[in-house]
Amino acid sequence: MFGMPGWIEILIICFVGVLIFGKRLPEVGKNLGKGIVEFKKGLTGIEQDVNNAASQNPPRQVSNDPKPASDEQRLRDAEAKLQEAQHEIEALRNQHKA
Repeated sequence: MFGMPGWIEILIICFVGVLIFGKRLPEVGKNLGKGIVEFKKGLTGIEQDVNNAASQNPPRQVSNDPKPASDEQRLRDAEAKLQEAQHEIEALRNQHKA
């Protein structure tokens, strides 16, 4: 039902464009062309920026370190830090009371 416009629809659109823009149609086309050229220049500039950034920052190498700590080890480390923090808080409370 709604696909690409056929030749008749394109001719109608062109006719309406001529009626609306009239004598200014060449100027509108010129400005549209300038806009497309500026858009392409902007895209080229962005591509160059991305390529420059990629060449300046090469991807990091994966280290040959042993396997990272397991989830269980990280959990034990976090629990130990939590207990240390709780002891420090308790010590500060005792100092404050005294």
